[in-house]
Amino acid sequence: MNQHVVSTLVENRAGTLSRVSGLFSRRGFNIDSLTVGETADPSISRMTIAVTGDDGVLEQIIKQLGKLVDVIAVRELDPSSCLRREIMLIKVSADEKTRPAVLGVAGVFRSRVVDISPATITIEATGDIEKLNGLLLLLRPYGVLELARTGLVALERGSSVLSVSNLSISN
Repeated sequence: MNQHVVSTLVENRAGTLSRVSGLFSRRGFNIDSLTVGETADPSISRMTIAVTGDDGVLEQIIKQLGKLVDVIAVRELDPSSCLRREIMLIKVSADEKTRPAVLGVAGVFRSRVVDISPATITIEATGDIEKLNGLLLLLRPYGVLELARTGLVALERGSSVLSVSNLSISN
């Protein structure tokens, strides 16, 4: 089973997120990650939905999303031709002895330290899923106390644009 990333433009109004997530739950599809935010046009939001499944599951998701009245356009993003990012905040146990090592790991991953206390360090990291998972793997031995991830956001590379003028449902 592969992870698929679906980019969707939707009407920015009350209930849209509920209708989209309800579609997934009614069909028994699990959402790995869902992010939503306003686009350059405040009346439209972009949803980035990551799901795991075979091509049949993906086809059903795209068809079902296309039937929702709030959905303007929907398309699967090809992993080889899109930019995918996520933000992670991770609070790690770090005393005087372990602090230099934790800071070293954070530095290797080009992360930012956003808070330090006598017993903890909180790190902000941005990148693709593999980078963030790698950082998390190296920080676990020090003691991960809290973790928050935003979920995936993605855009196609180059001049390809998912827009209202497309008014299409494609993959």
